[in-house]
Amino acid sequence: MPNIKIDESTRLIGKVRLGDKSYIAQGSILRSIDDSITIANSSWVLENSVLIGTPNTPIKIGSKTIFGHKCIVIGAEIGNLCEIGNGTIFLPGSKIGDMCIFGEGTIIPENYIIPDGSVVVGRPGKIIRKLSQDDKNMIKRMRGNNISLDEYQEIIIDNIPKDGEIVGKLYEYNNKYPKVSESAYLYDTAEITGDVIIGDNTIIASGVKIIGNSHGPVRIGNNVQILENSVLHLLPDNELIINDNVTIGPGCIIHGTNIGENSVIESGAIICDNSILGKNTLVKSGSLVKQRSEIKDNQIVEGFPAKPISENKEILERPLWAFR
Repeated sequence: MPNIKIDESTRLIGKVRLGDKSYIAQGSILRSIDDSITIANSSWVLENSVLIGTPNTPIKIGSKTIFGHKCIVIGAEIGNLCEIGNGTIFLPGSKIGDMCIFGEGTIIPENYIIPDGSVVVGRPGKIIRKLSQDDKNMIKRMRGNNISLDEYQEIIIDNIPKDGEIVGKLYEYNNKYPKVSESAYLYDTAEITGDVIIGDNTIIASGVKIIGNSHGPVRIGNNVQILENSVLHLLPDNELIINDNVTIGPGCIIHGTNIGENSVIESGAIICDNSILGKNTLVKSGSLVKQRSEIKDNQIVEGFPAKPISENKEILERPLWAFR
């Protein structure tokens, strides 16, 4: 029988396939849409990481691959014996070979292919060299000097939260208590504090923190999705407004901004205080929108710091990695 370890604050949603001696650490969220996440033997996903698989882009992770803290994987295939730095983001369709090393904060673009034995850093990630013997020795040492790969042994966890389990925590602050529409869904590890109003049919996913304390109000519209392990907050004398039909991807930090309706903020993006994003804005993964930025309607923005790179010609559709 496979032996796995899943910490108490971890959440697995959907059908997830885990190999023998795999480990999912505190605060990590795995969401498998239609049986789309497989993690092989002895691989570790460390604290506050988010993995989302979809039928079009399933997640397949090999054996003895180690993810650092706050990594994000959306629909990627990653080989055996990889060493993945904190905050690395893998985007849909990317394919990673065996025994690769990723520097902290690296972003792997959609459909990008990394061959075996590569050292990768950057935003976007680039191969800077092949593994040295010292690199290989480090990978072996970090795995107890054993890099042999055992036959895959699987345990399946199939968990679809029931209505009664969707009970995020609400906290009063300074005599102000969050107001949440009866038709909104709060997953159980979501936490909302203070002066926050959440509209109809909005979804607040696992691990999300929304903090409307003495710094100002937070107003979230209808049919909004705020995905796993994102944090929403703001500076004093400011407000945070998220208009209808906005999608905020996993692992984002949203601070004191006004996000126009039907916008999509992709995974790991940072939006800073006193910025304004127009309607139908697309912020690409890992981008940083600086304080006091003003983005016009229908723009695609990317970079660190982010700048408009092109224009949306059509109304944005909700991404496949969002809730359906």
